[in-house]
Amino acid sequence: MSSSVSVRCILESEVSQHRSKESCWVLVSGRVYDVTGFLRRHPGGEALILRQAGSDVSREMEGPPHRHSENARRWMEQYYIGDLVKHTAEPQTVRGRRKATESEHTKEDQTGASRCSSVNTETDLVNWTKPLLWQVGHLGEKYDEWVHQPVDRPIRLFHSDFIEACSKTSWYMVPAVWLPMVLYLSWYCFTLLAQGDTRLFTTFTSEYTILVHKYSFPFLFLLGMFIWSLVEYLIHRFLFHMRPPASNYYLITLHFLLHGQHHKSPFDGSRLVFPPIPASFVIGGFYILVRVLMPLGLGLSVFVGGLCGYVVYDMIHYYLHYGCPKKGSYLYGLKAYHVKHHFEHQRLGFGITTRFWDHPFNSLIPEETFGKDH
Repeated sequence: MSSSVSVRCILESEVSQHRSKESCWVLVSGRVYDVTGFLRRHPGGEALILRQAGSDVSREMEGPPHRHSENARRWMEQYYIGDLVKHTAEPQTVRGRRKATESEHTKEDQTGASRCSSVNTETDLVNWTKPLLWQVGHLGEKYDEWVHQPVDRPIRLFHSDFIEACSKTSWYMVPAVWLPMVLYLSWYCFTLLAQGDTRLFTTFTSEYTILVHKYSFPFLFLLGMFIWSLVEYLIHRFLFHMRPPASNYYLITLHFLLHGQHHKSPFDGSRLVFPPIPASFVIGGFYILVRVLMPLGLGLSVFVGGLCGYVVYDMIHYYLHYGCPKKGSYLYGLKAYHVKHHFEHQRLGFGITTRFWDHPFNSLIPEETFGKDH
């Protein structure tokens, strides 16, 4: 919103009319917010907001069930549309301000800029009109704080349109590319084990080898999925959430490329899953590793289970950002947990598909407690 335009003054009666999925407004400390576009993203579900639509949610912001973090409050400012007025003492002034503000919104929509963007391009630490990847390394000690202040706008990483396109993908490309391979390799592994040639410990002895039966494939497949859940946790915690030295331009750039851009713009739908082209190199590396460490039938059975685990991981991750799970369900709890990781506890809560590994690695996000006054 331009600083040259007066703040929009909104009557309480007008706010109370916006109580639906099509138009949902709320009040916080006398400020009016249009949260229509945020309904599906809300970790508590859209129903929780709709129950309070058209009214003051200041108390709910403090909890229970959840005390909203500073990042969450900063994020909400992207949806600010005006201040509340309870009386019509100056109807002409109010109407004039409203028209001016609506005109400003119309101009923004026509130019493609979203009124929900909180980025001040004049004061922000980077130039948003240029690719960000080559800029963030210069932020130094300011990078960590900057990257964990999320915004609701897309990010461009590269100058090249081709490379930029390869760094993005729609969610459905992941199952479309990898699930056919999972199905084919599952059939191939079962038929390979059925030949009866896959044995353990053949490297050490030929007398005391153990036959890997074809009916062991489902268990090897599940073992691969379980191993992937650990790999997923380790990559997320120790690679994606490494703390690059403030003086190292290249490590900061690498961090932003791998994961920092996701924390900066957590609802950029084109960057929520791993694009197939770069993913193929990583998956190829895991394939070579299991081929070196295990017999073909055994290693491939574990590998295909891990590949399926990866697909499940990417789909769940996308759903945690854009889905609306039923309250009380497993995915409902995971969504709330993951949003806390983004907005409040960036150094905790690294599990995506499960919180299991956060327990032994002591990275579980603590439960909130509230006083009796709540």
